[in-house]
Amino acid sequence: MHTVAVLALDHVIPFDLSAPIDTFNWARLPDGRTPYRVRVCSPAEEVSAGPFTVRAPHGLDALAEADTIILPGTADPTVPLPPGVAEAVCEAAANGTRIASICVGAFIFAATGLLDGQRATTHWIAAADLAAMYPKVTVDPNVLYVDNGQFLTSAGAAAAIDMCLHMIRMDYGSAVAAHTARMSVVPLEREGGQAQFIVHTPPSAPPAPAGATLEPLLSWMEENAERDLTLDDIAAHAGTSSRTLNRRFREQTGTTPLQWLHRARVRRAQYLLENTDHAVERVAHQAGFGSPTAFRDRFKRVVGISPQAYRRAFRTRESVDRGRAMATQMG
Repeated sequence: MHTVAVLALDHVIPFDLSAPIDTFNWARLPDGRTPYRVRVCSPAEEVSAGPFTVRAPHGLDALAEADTIILPGTADPTVPLPPGVAEAVCEAAANGTRIASICVGAFIFAATGLLDGQRATTHWIAAADLAAMYPKVTVDPNVLYVDNGQFLTSAGAAAAIDMCLHMIRMDYGSAVAAHTARMSVVPLEREGGQAQFIVHTPPSAPPAPAGATLEPLLSWMEENAERDLTLDDIAAHAGTSSRTLNRRFREQTGTTPLQWLHRARVRRAQYLLENTDHAVERVAHQAGFGSPTAFRDRFKRVVGISPQAYRRAFRTRESVDRGRAMATQMG
């Protein structure tokens, strides 16, 4: 069982504390087992969490036993770390523990020195302060989370869930992550980044994002991902010009229509690799890639490993049997 330690410092932000606890606790393996053990740790017996007080059952020593450490943000992330916190986090990092921060928890992370020379993110409104305080950290305010391998950082609030689902997918595959997302009532993967939420100053009459206007189009693209869709095809279905479509996608998703379509195809391929025994060539065709070579290149670029390696890592006998049963029911 994978142990997740959530570090609660004084004046911890309640959402930052609870989001990883709930998300990891929702995860279930195909046989129903719980893959994560979540522990709340603190250097003090009690810490403030705004309108209530948290009594953590574990101390800093529990960080040494964790496979993943989560650093939630605090009301004032610029205050010095309590004695022993930086040392405990750095010692865990030296032993290979995965460490992730939520929102302004990136300030806590950066204070340990572990983010020096790394790319990181935080809530967009605090990004400039993080960059000024820790100039050795490359701050990207436009993304929902950054995965550097052992070290991860997420943007504010709901981006914590995005990052946790990403870690679950890396640990146990997209089927487990998708189930967790459904139980959390959130999408498995949100396209785009913080750019769609940033309020630019001065406000020179920015276009009002019609948040729901792209939803029917995104659903249509998902359903037709196996087709050889062009930008003109998508624009024609949307009843607009290619230029206008690109602008709306940038505003509402932070990416382009074709980039979004490629990610949708990769998600479909991940499902097929996990839940069927189809050859890679057939998966490439069913997911909408022009050729197996193009599929392998795109898949590795997005996921980080080859389709075959992904299948070896995440396909289970239960998932294949479940996929066959679904195929039989569908005729």
